[in-house]
Formats: sequence, structure tokens, C-alpha cells
Amino acid sequence: MTVIIWGTTWIAIKLQLGEVAVQASILYRFSLAAVVLFAVLLLLRRLQPMTARDHGFCLLQGACLFSLNFFCIYNATSYISSGLMSVIFSMATVMNVVNSRLWFGLNPSIKTLAGATIGLTGIATLFWPEVTGDGFDQHALLGIGLGAMGTYLFSSGNMISVRHQRRGLRPPTTNAWSMFYGVGLMALIIAVQGVPLTVSSEPAYIGALLYLAIPGTVIGFTAYLMLVGRIGADRAAYATVMFPAVALTVSTLYEGYQWTPLAALGFALVVMGNVIIFARWPTWRTAASR
Repeated sequence: MTVIIWGTTWIAIKLQLGEVAVQASILYRFSLAAVVLFAVLLLLRRLQPMTARDHGFCLLQGACLFSLNFFCIYNATSYISSGLMSVIFSMATVMNVVNSRLWFGLNPSIKTLAGATIGLTGIATLFWPEVTGDGFDQHALLGIGLGAMGTYLFSSGNMISVRHQRRGLRPPTTNAWSMFYGVGLMALIIAVQGVPLTVSSEPAYIGALLYLAIPGTVIGFTAYLMLVGRIGADRAAYATVMFPAVALTVSTLYEGYQWTPLAALGFALVVMGNVIIFARWPTWRTAASR
């Protein structure tokens, strides 16, 4: 679910660019998502109580997952190609491995490292023409820096979610409050920058906003962070390697993306990395051990 939803949000994000400021689009997306999520939780009586310390961590999570990271990533695409941004964001796999070690002292398994390495190689192969075509001038370096910062913030948000779930707090509740705080932070940024809060009446923009807010945020982030709690942040982050492949498939159907032998090789490597990480490998025992 995570891979399919996030693999199709790139089309929706693209439809939002242009008439409305990026900061405003981010504010609208998470405001709508927060209202929907709070309404569902209150209706079902599933909103969990939290301590002041928990709210503090939700504030940090809101900054990492629902405001500053998107502010960095959206602005990065003004300087670099979407392909290069996808390569940078797929580094969340590596960042989650490192952060899991720093935050919780967890060591990744050999097959997770091997699968992630193969998958990242596949992503780099898929987007190699765009990566080499950017020309690494000052603007490109700024875009890469913003993209890396956004990705690290995303990874840090994953760690905060692990902390929440270890305390018995479920992602829907912590996501709702984190979105609330993230919206407040984005509103502050908009006020400081003097960004106009315009809204497009184009059906494409409205449809993209609804898709990004409900499936892309309420469902997508909840599914992903539940995945983080169930299989670990390092393995869950492999979704960031898989969803560019879904995005390319959608682009093939609706935007006429042309597959090349290099792109096909990259796609195959991504699938291979997925198999290595998630397949259940048989364990062989010697006669002596039996």
C-alpha cells in the first residue's frame, strides 16, 4: 500500500506546481489531512491520550515529516531534476540504517544491507542520464543540499515514530498531532516569508490536493509508519527505493516515458533488492547440528 500510494503521488505533486506557492500547497495538504484524521479518530474514539513529553516529540515529528522536509524537497526540485531528487530521497534507506544505530543501537542485517545496496544501485541506474545531465553548478549543489536535508529530516521522523510506537502510541494518533504542529510551523514560515495564500480553482489542482491529503498523507503515512513499527525503520525505508519504479510505470502509461535498456536494468536491480530484503531464505543445518 505504501509503495503504490507514494509511487503515484509524484504525478499529483507535479499537477500542483505553478500557480500556487509551494508553501501554500504544503499547508493546504496537511491542514486537510489533519482535519480528516482527527475527525476519524474522534468518531471512532481512537485518539489516544498523550503526555506533554509525547506532544513535544510530536512537534519534532511534525517538523521532520509534515513541514520542513517537504519545504526542502519541493524547493530542491527548483534546482535539480526530479530524477536526481528521487535518487537522493532513496538514500533514506541508508539514513534509516545509520539513525537506527545512533538512536537505538540497532545493527542492520547483512541481507538488508545487501538488498539496499543493490536497490540503490538500481535507482542510480534508472536515473543516470538525468543525474549526469544536471551539471553540478552552484544551483545544482544547492538543490542536492536541500534534497539531502529533506531526506534526513524524513529519516529522523521515522526514528521519532519508532519512539512513539515503543511507548504504545499508534501512528494515527501521533500522525494527527504531528500534522497539526507541522501545519502551525508551515503557517509561521508563510507569515515570515509573506507568501500569498492563493488557491487554484483548476480541477487538476483540486483533485491533486485531495489525493495528496487523503491517500497520500492520511493513508500513506499511517501505513508507512505502521510498517516502521512492524519490520523496522531500515527495512521499511526500502519503500523509498521501490516507489520511483512505480512512478516510472505510471509515467509510462500517462506521460509517454520511454524505457531504455539501462532503465530496464535499473528496474530489475530494484526488484532484486526487494527480493533479497524480504524473502524468507531457508536455513540449512548440518547433520551434527541435528
